[in-house]
Amino acid sequence: MATSTTKKSVETQETTQSESLLLEQRKVKALEKISNSLDALTVWFEEIEKQDWSDRLQYYLYEFHNNSKAIADNLEALTTSTPAAVKEIVGRPKKDSEK
Repeated sequence: MATSTTKKSVETQETTQSESLLLEQRKVKALEKISNSLDALTVWFEEIEKQDWSDRLQYYLYEFHNNSKAIADNLEALTTSTPAAVKEIVGRPKKDSEK
C-alpha cells in the first residue's frame, strides 16, 4: 500500500515538473515573439519620414484639441442634461456626410 502511494507521489512530482518545464518553454517563446515585434517597431520608427509625419501629427493634435475644448465647454451642460442630451454632446464627431 505504501509503495503504490509513493509511486503516485513520484509520478505526480514528475508530471508537475514536466508541466512546469513546458510552461517555462512557452514563456520563453512568447517573450521572444514580443522581442521580435518590438525590434521591428524600433526599426520602423527609425525609418519613417519624420518631416512628413510632423504635419500629420499637427493636424491630429489640432483636431484633438478642438474636440477636447468642445467637451470642456459643454461640461457644465452635461451635469444638468438628460442622458440623451449627454449622448448628443459627448458622442462621436459627425462624419463629413452627416454635416
